[in-house]
Amino acid sequence: MIHSESFLIIFFMFCALGVLTGIAVSEEKNPLFCSITAIFASISIFWLGITILISGTHFAAHLWTLAPFGKLTIEIDRLSALFLTITGLVFLPVSIFSAEYLKKYLHTDYSLKAFSVMYHLFFVSIVITLIAGDLFSFFIGWEMMSILCYLLVNFEHENKKNISAGLTMLLMSEAGTLAAMAGFLIIAGVTGDIGFSALRADAGNLGLAALWAVFLLSFFGFGVKAGLVPVNNWVHRAYPAAPANISALFVTASNLGLYGILRINCDILPIRDAGEGIIIMIIGTLSALAGILYATPENDMKKMLAHSSVENTGIITAGLGAGFVFMSTSHPMLAGLAFIAALYHMTNHSVYKSLLFLGAGVVEHGTGSRNMDKMGGLIRKMPWISFFFLIGVLSIAALPPFNGFVSEWLTLQTMLQCAVLSSRGIKIIFALCGAGLALTAALAVTCFAKAFAMNFLGRARTEKAESAHKARWSMIIPMGILSIACFLLGVLPTYVIPVMNNVVKPYVHESSIDQLVPPFFTVGRGNSKFSKAFVSDFHKLGAQVGSDVIPGRGLVIMHRGKKRNPVIFAMSPSYTLAVLALLLGGGFIIIRFFTSNRKVERRPAWSGGVRNFLPEMTYTATGFSNPVRVIFNGIFRPVRIDNARDTIHHHFRSAIRKERKEPHLLDRLIGRPVILAGRYIANRLGRMHSGRVNAYAAYVMTALILVLLIQVMV
Repeated sequence: MIHSESFLIIFFMFCALGVLTGIAVSEEKNPLFCSITAIFASISIFWLGITILISGTHFAAHLWTLAPFGKLTIEIDRLSALFLTITGLVFLPVSIFSAEYLKKYLHTDYSLKAFSVMYHLFFVSIVITLIAGDLFSFFIGWEMMSILCYLLVNFEHENKKNISAGLTMLLMSEAGTLAAMAGFLIIAGVTGDIGFSALRADAGNLGLAALWAVFLLSFFGFGVKAGLVPVNNWVHRAYPAAPANISALFVTASNLGLYGILRINCDILPIRDAGEGIIIMIIGTLSALAGILYATPENDMKKMLAHSSVENTGIITAGLGAGFVFMSTSHPMLAGLAFIAALYHMTNHSVYKSLLFLGAGVVEHGTGSRNMDKMGGLIRKMPWISFFFLIGVLSIAALPPFNGFVSEWLTLQTMLQCAVLSSRGIKIIFALCGAGLALTAALAVTCFAKAFAMNFLGRARTEKAESAHKARWSMIIPMGILSIACFLLGVLPTYVIPVMNNVVKPYVHESSIDQLVPPFFTVGRGNSKFSKAFVSDFHKLGAQVGSDVIPGRGLVIMHRGKKRNPVIFAMSPSYTLAVLALLLGGGFIIIRFFTSNRKVERRPAWSGGVRNFLPEMTYTATGFSNPVRVIFNGIFRPVRIDNARDTIHHHFRSAIRKERKEPHLLDRLIGRPVILAGRYIANRLGRMHSGRVNAYAAYVMTALILVLLIQVMV
């Protein structure tokens, strides 16, 4: 049996090999070698994560001692193993995809040698952050990841917008890093050690003010990388600027923000105050709403997906906030339910968002555009891509039988469990957050129905869409892998939930598995937790169907209550799939065999009396999402610019073009006031530069007097 350290060594060896071959081989061979080494590195880290998740072993190793900092260690528990598994699962198909996608940069001014080096180092930085067992190693990995994100966003450096996007991301990331580091250092100041184990042991000695300082600094510091409101205005700039394969990988980087929030607030310094959990839940809900509101009217595919990433991260964070509230109010089982839902949704989001970013990359690669108003009819040019993109759309829209449905459904059910809480104010907040998440889910259906229909259905609206070239199999197969993962995570949640339960059990100190996945397959053999009457009622409904051929506890998700209300909620995606298959199969048979004798005559479609129905006359993405723009105009608050061209003596206009710009809510409320204040201060200070020597001497004398006064007072 290969031990954990062996998988780590194999991973670092393949990443080092990827860096060396990236430097050594020619530009033409770089995409292939980059892909091969990254594939093997992905497999090794995925297998490492799965092994620790299943076995439950806690891997720890001492590296060396640095005199100023102390011992540098590696620690991998089930929490970090889950993130390692997700990272490997995403990097594997993206690395396969990169072999063909990167060829677009051949014979350009962009260096694939540099890209290959950065790609592997980016992978290494994420893994180092996840396996770090001390502050020094953690922030070394974190800083590596932040800098490499900046470099990868700026890979197409000839585009000035990319440079601006990368700089914005770097500045905000560094501000978040400093805040998170300050939070950790407050704890380290008490413990006198930088090891996570020492921080964990002595963090309870902090006072109330220090506890709140650590929470706020760590939450908003890591929230920058997670993309939470109000520190997320870099997301819609950076994601579209990066190459499509890197945009898909940024999902794993944003997961590190969630990892940091969980590591410090669940493990090192567990939250004790319900107020902290409420803040997390409110911020998560606002992030989800803001993300989907900006995603729905967006016509740029990658910008839409970037805003949607904020939405999904908000849903995850709202689930975590609910868990922290339940944990601080002594409801460990419900806390476990909330954390399971949040981690499940994080896993699902990583898979389907990577799938959709790869799909957007293929569309851009085939048409040269990301504007959905200029697409249409791509299903005829890219049938496999459209099929896999549809699976991603159904998953992110939370429709069964795909993975997004299960985790969003569990999250909403978690919000409804607030009835057990004693505080009426907290119940109201839960209700409002639940309503906000429900609205988010509804808008997500609208958003991604538009994304699929405007890209792949109907007629091609431009020549680029009409002449789109087909994708190669090396780009189709990775999307197929992620689509299969979306399907399996959707129809087999009763196998995923026990894994998530094992991850959260050390932090909530109670197992939620019996309340979520009752062992209907095995309970008949004797289980004191379930009465015979309870079991027999559900066996009559078919809860034991499949027990003779399928291993495991069962195929039903159920939250068990008390005697007066034994079942709070119940569902089974596996049985739902079987019913859907029967309905669709039966419908096909009826249509195919009972209407086969009817004569069908095909005629040209009637188009409102217009013989030559131009593609420009068809429904566009802008028209599809216009109702959302109108309803939420108070949030978007667009700026409209009319451009007119005059011809004959300024009496006639040959053309009028209306341009609509929508400043982002955060830019309008935070960014613009800060910029205006900075300009105001700079203009005021600029008046000091009069050019008179006497004035400058007076400035120096005034500053010297102020310094002396401060020194005397201190």
